[in-house]
Amino acid sequence: MAYIIKPLVTEKMTQTTEKQNKFGFIVRPEANKIEIQKEVEARYNVTVTDVNTMVYAGKAKQRYTRSGLLKGRTNAFKKAIVTLKDGDTIDFYSNI
Repeated sequence: MAYIIKPLVTEKMTQTTEKQNKFGFIVRPEANKIEIQKEVEARYNVTVTDVNTMVYAGKAKQRYTRSGLLKGRTNAFKKAIVTLKDGDTIDFYSNI
């Protein structure tokens, strides 16, 4: 079962990758650290030394427009920060 939804490519995560060799992924909420580690190692052919996970709750958002007040909600998601062994790296842009 695929637990990784997509890699997390943001400005902050890119700086963390360059300095500390950590990579971020958006994962399924039911995934645990062992399953995430196995999938990253199998998919990207690297050695994972540590996995940190965090769960984000969806937040209520609203904005004022010409037609009135629009209310909505952002998605809840789970994020995994994966630390790789020194010398290993993941190139997310190789298949573009």
